[in-house]
Amino acid sequence: MSKIFPANLNRYDPYKNYRFLVYFGTSTSPVAAVSKVGAIKRTSKVIEYNEGGNAITLKGLGRTTYDPITLERGVTQDTDFATWANYAQVLDQGAPSTSLANLRREVAVVLLNEEAQPVLRFKIHRAWISEFQALPDLDAGGNAIAIEHIKMENEGWERDLTLTEPVEL
Repeated sequence: MSKIFPANLNRYDPYKNYRFLVYFGTSTSPVAAVSKVGAIKRTSKVIEYNEGGNAITLKGLGRTTYDPITLERGVTQDTDFATWANYAQVLDQGAPSTSLANLRREVAVVLLNEEAQPVLRFKIHRAWISEFQALPDLDAGGNAIAIEHIKMENEGWERDLTLTEPVEL
């Protein structure tokens, strides 16, 4: 028998990966047209050490690193990606900017259930844009959507445990 999910006693199936929203900063409006979010991943280094009299190599926890997260969307008139990416360019009217106050942001990625209700939220801390692609290769003979993407570096993330799926009765 399958394990029952603790947030909803009637739920057996995992959530789908195609229903989600992304929020920048404290905005209550999701970022427009995001079609893909890269994996939210962290890795901890392993420190191996030996003790005298012990034939087993012991392992301890080392430093944790957080992988960059890529966001993709079709090119639209919305300027959220470009505006944020431009803070890392450090240009202000063609001259170097003296303020990097807007460089880092909190980002929220919210997974939705089949009824479009939020069920999981991940908070990404102190994110900033290290890569911005404003336009892909353009091809007059093609029929693909023009995609822009950003790569967000971050200093950690956590699952927001205050958000759980409502229990169905």
